[in-house]
This record gives sequence, C-alpha cells and structure tokens, in this order.
Amino acid sequence: MEKAANSSISLKNIKITDKFWNKYIHLVKDVIIPYQWDILNDRIDDVETSHCIENFKIAAGESEGSYYGAVFQDTDVAKWLEAVGFVLNYCKDDKLESLADETIELIGRAQQPDGYLNTYFTIKEPDGRWSNITEGHELYTAGHMIEAAVAYFESTGKRRFLDIVSKFADLICDTFGSGKGQIHAYPGHQEIELALVKLYRVTGNKRYLDQAKYFIDARGKGENWFLKEQKLKHKLIFPEFADYDPKYSQSDVPVRQQKYAEGHAVRANYMYSAMADVAYEYSDDGLMDACGRLWDDMVHRQMYITGSVGSSGILERFTTDYDLPNDCNYSETCATIALAMFGKRMADIKKDASYMDVVERALYNTLLSGIAMDGKSFFYVNPLEVWPANCIPRTSKEHVKPVRQKWFGVACCPPNITRTLASLGQYIYFKDEEKIYVNLYVANETKTTIGGNEFTMKLDGDFPWNENISFKLSGEKASKGTIAFRIPEYAQGFEISHNGEMIYKAGGEIYKQDGIKIENGYIEITGEFKEEIFDIKVDSKPVFVHANPLVRADSGKTAIMKGPLVYCLEETDNGDNLASIFIDTDQKLEEIYNDKLLGGCSEIHLKGKKISNEGWSDKKLYQPLRNKYTEVELTAVPYCYWGNRQTGEMLVWIKETI
Repeated sequence: MEKAANSSISLKNIKITDKFWNKYIHLVKDVIIPYQWDILNDRIDDVETSHCIENFKIAAGESEGSYYGAVFQDTDVAKWLEAVGFVLNYCKDDKLESLADETIELIGRAQQPDGYLNTYFTIKEPDGRWSNITEGHELYTAGHMIEAAVAYFESTGKRRFLDIVSKFADLICDTFGSGKGQIHAYPGHQEIELALVKLYRVTGNKRYLDQAKYFIDARGKGENWFLKEQKLKHKLIFPEFADYDPKYSQSDVPVRQQKYAEGHAVRANYMYSAMADVAYEYSDDGLMDACGRLWDDMVHRQMYITGSVGSSGILERFTTDYDLPNDCNYSETCATIALAMFGKRMADIKKDASYMDVVERALYNTLLSGIAMDGKSFFYVNPLEVWPANCIPRTSKEHVKPVRQKWFGVACCPPNITRTLASLGQYIYFKDEEKIYVNLYVANETKTTIGGNEFTMKLDGDFPWNENISFKLSGEKASKGTIAFRIPEYAQGFEISHNGEMIYKAGGEIYKQDGIKIENGYIEITGEFKEEIFDIKVDSKPVFVHANPLVRADSGKTAIMKGPLVYCLEETDNGDNLASIFIDTDQKLEEIYNDKLLGGCSEIHLKGKKISNEGWSDKKLYQPLRNKYTEVELTAVPYCYWGNRQTGEMLVWIKETI
C-alpha cells in the first residue's frame, strides 16, 4: 500500500470566509455551543432532560441524586468539549476556554483512582464494569472522551484532559487483549478504535495504536463475544437486542473478510474509519482492500442521493442493495458524519478525488439538513419525503419528524453536528511537504508551507451559487511544489488558468503540457511557485438526475441537483400533495439567486403537471375516473434548508412524465 501522510492542515492556520458555510459556522461559538451547554446543565425548559453535567457531579461525590439518561450520556459533553477545542484553534475566547477547563476538572474529579471514567457505571452499576460489552457503551464513551481530549490539547496545548484520558486508555489496554487475565472482547459500539489512533498520533505511545489494531483484528474471530454475553441472560439495557444478530455490529466475520456494508450504519462507519487508520499505520494492504470493498458497496448500492446511509428505521441499519425508501428511511445524521470521516481518510490515503465527491455530498446535504438555520433545533432522522400528517407515534413512521426537535433523549446527533461544523477546515486541504490538494471549494485564508517555505493560500468565490473561483498562492520565497485541484464528478465543465494563461479545460484538453497531469480526479500543476493566481470555473448548472433502475423507490422519478446540492420541493412554495406532481425532464431548469430566501440561495424554477381533484370527493375513495392534470409552476430549494420556514410536505424524488 502506498504510504501517505495524515495530512490535514492545522485548524489554527485555516480561516473560513465562505458565505455558504459561515451561515452555520458563525453560529457554532456564539449560539450552538452556549445553547448546548445550557441543555447539558438542564437550564432550558420544554426540552428533553440531559442531566449530563449533573451525572458528573454525582460521580465526583459533589452532588446527591441518581444517574439519568442513556448509558452513553457522557458522550454529549465529550462532543461538546471537542467542538470547543476545534473552535479555540481559530477563535480566541478566554471565557469559553475557562468554562471548558472547569468542565475538564469536573470530569477529572469523577474519574476513579484506577483511571476508569464512566458516570453510568460509577453511579448506577459500580460492580458492572465491562460486564455488558454488547450494550454498555463503555468503550464507545471512552472513545469520544479521547477524541475531545486530543482536540482540546491540539488547540490549547493543555495536557490535563489528555492526561485524564491517557490514564483511562492505559486501563483499557490493560483490561482488553489476548493475554492471560485480559478480556478477549471488542467494542459493542465501535468508536474507540479511531480515537486510540488519534491518541497515539498526539502522544507517540504506540501502545494505543496496538490496542486499536487488537480491537479491529479480534472482531468476528472465534466465538462471538456478544452471543457469549447473551447466554448470561443479563437484563437488557436495550430490549431490541434480544435475539442479537452479530451482523448488526459487524462482528459476524473478521473485518478483512467483510464484503458488504451491514448492520448499524454509525457503528459501521466509525469502524471503517478506524480500519483505514490502522491500515495506513501498519501498511496493511489486506485491511485497506477491505475498506475499499466496503466503501464500494455502501456508496454505490446503499447510499442516498443526499449522502446519507442506513435506510432502516428499525435498528438504524443498512438493509440490502438498492433498498432506499424515501419516506420511512432513517439516514441518521451521525451516520452521515461517520461516512464523511471514513471518506476523508480514504481520500487522504489514496489521494483519490472520488472519495471527496461523496464526502462533499454528505456535508452539503445531510449534515446541514440535520440542523436548523438558527442552530437551535435538529433532525436525528433525515427523510427524503415527508407528509407531516402521517408522521404518527407508534406507527412505522414514528421516527420521522416533520419539524426539527430542540433536543433528544438520545442526543448523539446535535453535538456531533457541532463538532463537525467546527472542524470543517480539516476537509478542505490535504498536504505533504511539496504538494497541496484542494478538496473543497470553500472560501478560506490558510497559512501553510511548501518545500519548507511559508505560503498563504486564499480561495475566494461564492460556490456553489457562482461557478467562478479564485485561488491565490503567495510566499516570500519561491518553492518548487505541486497544487492539485479536485475536478468534481458533477462538473459539466471545468477550466483552470494560471496567471491569466489557460492551462486546462475539461474533456482532456491541456493547453500547457509541462508540469500538468490528471491523476485520480485531480489536476496536478507542478512548478516554481511564489506569487500565483489560479482562476477556476466549475460548471455546475442544475440538472435532472435519475437513480439506478434497481432502486425501486425512485423508479419513474427524477431529482434535481446543482453541484453537490440536492434540491427538493416544499409545500411552502408548491402547495400540498406533492406526490401528485409530475414533471418533464426535457425542460430547461431556470436558476435564480434569491438573496432574501433562506439567507440567500439559488432557487430553481420549473414547470409541472398536478393531478386534479376534479370529480373526487370525500365520499369517493376509488372510482374508474381518468386522471386530469393542471399546469403548475414549481420552485425547488436546497434540501439542506428544508423545514426552515413553515411546517409542510417535502419531496426530493419527483414523478416523471413519459
């Protein structure tokens, strides 16, 4: 396997100036983090009780009371702290840092003398440590704590949190393994594996990397640990785990033999991310091949057009190839984030733009649909078709919500969105000593080095609304290097000029041969750089898109995309009963930028036909009446913004006329 650096540029050196993304990123420090802190401290009325901070106070002996919340409730504050860590990289805030330090000290006081850290088991089941690996989420919770500590250390340089989680990680390394007296198990909910790799990279302690590898290698080998625990007949934390299927946790066969994305979609993608990390660190070609197979199955047969995965509302899982229902799917926000994490790792290792095509799709669509534009309500589930009247509790669609929720009893998604928005800069570039990869056309100002010399990169533009992008590279000393620009898969045309000279047009026409090549979806430009301007044009006009005919839910239907953005119809613009609309895909789509719509965006206008109600009444449910149609003017808006105006129907896949 080709060895490649783990090469994201530090968030300290990246300032995002992008109009599209800053609608959300500017909310993170000023709105989302304070709002979620208040929820973690139970200060907001009419939302699900969190009790998260109170649990730590009880575990530390500083408060009286009982544990409340999910078994993994600690992860809410962990992800909150991770987001704070990311924000402090690029936004100095002494008050926020002080609040984080106080929270970290509370966590330290709740830690047990041997390093154990988990308020559920400390308070509620002190004798139950490591006795229910299937459901207990102890390792999952530890993983999120580790990720938070790494992020906080990298931003502030403070070791306190890192020392806390390192002590816990040492206990985990002592407890789990193949040695005598160790527990020969692996996580019920994968996450710690990728966290241990992060901890290794920041501490240099290879013990943590080896432990991550053990958890990956042991999974699915020999007698299944989770079935073994089932035989003990302990009380289930999650009743749905009765008659446990190892495919649910990707533990039915060893990971190197797995061919299909199966089971719980979040567990799967966290594990796949760790597999990619471990494959890179150990130059393990067999493990990397498994990553490639699983990616291929997931994104080419089990992924929604919006970049979401996990179609089943039962057990939040994958089902079978091409089973992608739109009105009852799950598509958990966390699963999309985990998919983006996996894709970023694969792109970084392989330096293959096709992975970033998927990552971009996930970030621009489902990540953002998961949060309201005011930063204070969230979707856990991300359907592609909603009729509010049938989203009824205790039915097959009870998991589908027509409005975003202020919080959840199981609140993994809101803080996950927060940490992802805060760390978006990590996705824009990859780099090594002499090469910069430009992955996302997100406007930013970034400091980096090429050939040991300092450079400033400035990417300007109003993507995806405007197709013209400027990339300026400026350094005090000239350096030989390579700039690799991703050519998006959706680009109907792609042009690039260097210092005013056209050097490439999509279709393979290279105007200047020296130092230019196309490699894995990137155009690589090599030369002596000092003061450079690259002007890029990405033709991303709106188009009709069709699904593979094997996707039965989308047969005879079409969707609209503009660049990475999926569009949808909303009742607010188009009236009710959106399912009765048909459109002709031979028509030209009209794109109009509306600076008053949803903070400014392109709306798409088109014509359609709608089945008329003429001849029907509430006394007629069926009759041999030929359909009549009325002409309608339709407006489509970005899917990521749906539900930010009035509550109503929403539709991505629209019926197509023949």
